Amino acid sequence: MASNVNPTVRRRRLGQELRRLRELKGMTAEEVAERLLVSQSKISRLENGRRSISQRDVRDLCGVYEVEDHRIVDSLMQMAKDSRQQGWWHSFGDIPYSVYIGLETDAASLRVYDPQVVPGLLQTRQYAEALIAGALPETAPADIDKRVQVRMRRQERISASENPLRLWTVLDEAALRRVVGNRALMREQLEHLAEQSQLPHVTVQVIPFDMGAHPGLNGQYAILEFPDAADSSVVYIEGVTSDLYLEKANDVHKYSVMYEHLRAQALNVEQSRQFIADIAKEYAENAG
Repeated sequence: MASNVNPTVRRRRLGQELRRLRELKGMTAEEVAERLLVSQSKISRLENGRRSISQRDVRDLCGVYEVEDHRIVDSLMQMAKDSRQQGWWHSFGDIPYSVYIGLETDAASLRVYDPQVVPGLLQTRQYAEALIAGALPETAPADIDKRVQVRMRRQERISASENPLRLWTVLDEAALRRVVGNRALMREQLEHLAEQSQLPHVTVQVIPFDMGAHPGLNGQYAILEFPDAADSSVVYIEGVTSDLYLEKANDVHKYSVMYEHLRAQALNVEQSRQFIADIAKEYAENAG
């Protein structure tokens, strides 16, 4: 059904197929751009799925690649049509990280490392509100509310009764110690975090300060994996003005290896849950 079509994933899958056809033809992106009288950057954006692909784009590219099988052309044209539909997140207006939301919505598993804050999928509404207001001080209250609503909607992947997102989170102790909002709010957030960690598809580990230097000191990142083997894994790194998406196998491998080191150096699941509970208790005792 059209309502189940994820436009972000469709664009990405279509882009991968168009890249494959170009490489089979032995052409460079520059050569294709020259043939179509467009910029090379447009061809690159079409292939990496970051730009909406029209059916005319597909028709023109299939012409350049001399694709004669009408079934292939029709399939690609349908993918282009699907890719221009709107996902649920579009109803909230302009969301800066909409590409990521599209990927997360279709992912089968997500591995997250965060050194500073509790990841969005495990945040309480109050924590999310205080965090967004503090991180984006010039944001209007209405926009803060919109971001919080989107974050709460994203969490439905965790609570879904069928095929929930498999989430593995590694947190630095700093994410637990940083007082976002106030101590009472932090207590509620950590209690929620501990509760969520008991779900069979959610794993939470903590790296204490006394562990010292570790591979995650360079900052936050996430690794998304998808149910369809045709969709390669993606490393997502959030930025201030733009985000970075790494899809090359070598890049994904390096970040995956780094994540294995983080998991190995972190407290195990039970130790982490107790660690979180102990800090929550500290917040309760010093709420004043």
